[in-house]
Amino acid sequence: MTGAASLDELAATLAELRATVTAAADSAMTGWASLIERPDFTASAHNLAAYLALRRRDLRPLQVELMGLGLSSLGRLEGRVMANLDAVAWALDHLRRQGGGSRVPPERFWQGQATLGRNTDRVFGPRSAPRRVRIIVTLPSEAADDPALTLALLAAGADVCRINCAHDDPAAWARMAANVRAAAAQTNRPARILMDLAGPKVRTGAVRRPAEHGRLGLGDTLLLHRPGDAPGDGFAAACQVPAALDQLVVGHRVFIDDGKLGTVVEAVGPEGALLRITRVGPKGFKAKPEKGLNFPDTALAIPALTEKDLADLPHVLALTDLIGFSFVQTAADIQALQAAMAALRPSDWQTLPLVAKIETPRAIAQLPAIIVAAAGRQPMAVMIARGDLAVEIGFERLAEMQEELMWLAEAAHVPVIWATQVLEQLIKKGLPSRGEMTDAAMAVRAEAVMLNKGPHVVDGVGALDRLLTRMADHQDKKTPKLRALAAWPAAVPAG
Repeated sequence: MTGAASLDELAATLAELRATVTAAADSAMTGWASLIERPDFTASAHNLAAYLALRRRDLRPLQVELMGLGLSSLGRLEGRVMANLDAVAWALDHLRRQGGGSRVPPERFWQGQATLGRNTDRVFGPRSAPRRVRIIVTLPSEAADDPALTLALLAAGADVCRINCAHDDPAAWARMAANVRAAAAQTNRPARILMDLAGPKVRTGAVRRPAEHGRLGLGDTLLLHRPGDAPGDGFAAACQVPAALDQLVVGHRVFIDDGKLGTVVEAVGPEGALLRITRVGPKGFKAKPEKGLNFPDTALAIPALTEKDLADLPHVLALTDLIGFSFVQTAADIQALQAAMAALRPSDWQTLPLVAKIETPRAIAQLPAIIVAAAGRQPMAVMIARGDLAVEIGFERLAEMQEELMWLAEAAHVPVIWATQVLEQLIKKGLPSRGEMTDAAMAVRAEAVMLNKGPHVVDGVGALDRLLTRMADHQDKKTPKLRALAAWPAAVPAG
């Protein structure tokens, strides 16, 4: 991106483009004349012909030059091709007649984008592929003892390997990390290791189901109780973080297993909270241990940095290239982890990138402070943890909120990780759904995309690598790049 063309050169380029588009559109309309019987469609057909003629050209160089002048809206001209070209030409002519004023230097105009690029490299490492967006893949437990799996993941296009510290142990993590380093050397890919601290993931413990009822249904009750034996004889599940129970009040919602079961607190007592089922699938819900609990209406005063995290941190800092922080909710959480890191690696902890996982409404509200606290002292990225976030804020709001989170992070020149259920069906079953391919393509607006583990994860990495590489020619963040369209090489009469 240069933005170095003179105003006269840009005007000449734009005039030549308009003339070419006009001639091609008029020619196409001649061929289409016998097909158009409805006069109301004539103008629309001409606009379509103009658009096809325009998009046979690679407009990326012109787009960059016009953006540097604050003029371009070519990426949004589909419904008004000639009018849009004329509007840009008029504005450019006005600039020329006024002598151009004090034009913004190109290096200043593109400074934010360049800063974001440098920060992305600091967090995820230098690019080893033509695509801008990095691929992060979560390693399964077997990666500790299967070097071939790690090698295949990197060969397929993985840029960062994630180790989830909620699973396995330090010895297994060390073997995973060693396999990543070996695979990186063998493939000549600068793969990095992201180690994700487990955090205070609130899950169900022991579950009791009445003998005569296997599944919870609408209107049933479930006692969410402190660890130990549950009173009574109905449905019950222990809460592995009993401090969460202390903050529940009647009327608060509680979701279980990624929102598959919706409940509301009906009563609170010394033993725990009685939940009334308000949302459940048609076949009911079978309560099980180790299922996530979400409390969207409750501001849980639970430290993001747990005793387990503190015990794991020395092992993590010895192995990782960047560190993931789960359940971050405030700037104070960031500062607590930074203090712990500084005590263990006083000389260089500030070179270690930090990934703040955003998964609660409180974290959303505090995101500016979280970013300043983290990025003010070390490289950082934001992970949009869409699984818990969808349950916490509601599935309907997720699409809107993930856009807003990306905008806010971009304003701070902080890279974003698009995470949770990306290509999940492909990775688990070997065949993607149509919707998840579209979701993955939309992820090109982030700086990294994270895949979870599954039996077909190597295929998932390869498919994502190819998809993101193709999308890189069309989209840069939320800005269309206007590469020439190849599917419609000429506007010809229908045959």
